Amino acid sequence: MGTDSVTADGIAEVWDRVVGTQPAPSPPVVVVAALVALAVVAARRPWHVARNAVTIAHEAGHGLVALLSGRRLEGIRLHSDTSGLTVSRGRPTGIGMVLTAAAGYTAPSLLGLAGAWLLADGRVTALLWGATALLSALLLMVRNAYGVLSVVVTGGVFFLVSWFAGPEVRGAFAYGAVWFLLLGGVRPVFELQAKRRRGEAPDSDADQLARLTNAPAALWILLFHAVALCSLIGGGQWLLGL
Repeated sequence: MGTDSVTADGIAEVWDRVVGTQPAPSPPVVVVAALVALAVVAARRPWHVARNAVTIAHEAGHGLVALLSGRRLEGIRLHSDTSGLTVSRGRPTGIGMVLTAAAGYTAPSLLGLAGAWLLADGRVTALLWGATALLSALLLMVRNAYGVLSVVVTGGVFFLVSWFAGPEVRGAFAYGAVWFLLLGGVRPVFELQAKRRRGEAPDSDADQLARLTNAPAALWILLFHAVALCSLIGGGQWLLGL
């Protein structure tokens, strides 16, 4: 058998592994994954660390929608206090700018919803490899050392689990990650609401949207809440097989 044949067989095997379906973890594993994700989101210290992953999704949402709406993405910065900044160039007003500003707080929940849909269809490996590919693409736009470290570590974890872990571990990890996005998409909106009440976030995404659209910032926060909670309910039903 020639080298080309072996290579082709290897590529075909990897492709089948990515696009194929895998059995879902047992219901107790799915519930435990949800409880662990909830504990991480609810507890102060674990949340402070894990929130970096939500910030990555938040800023990736800004960046992706900026590109899709025809804006020029200049770069993304992720900071150790779990804040982030996405800079894009283009018209300072208009639908593209509105969609870009609105994408941040909705991105983690919508990514979680998309992940739940994949897992409901048995696409565990596709989800893990898709997340690794998205993080690799995001890495090209990160412009500070802490941001590079955060994305590399997060992407590395997804890759290592997808390539080296057994089916049970891959399934449990994938379900835990999606539960975390769905639950972790809810808390930042409440944090934003609390900061604005204390006058600590005068230039938040909601305030920028208020200036762009003349709609109250509170209305945009209500939209963020609706997306997060609807995604959690819908995605949770898919993950639980309801």
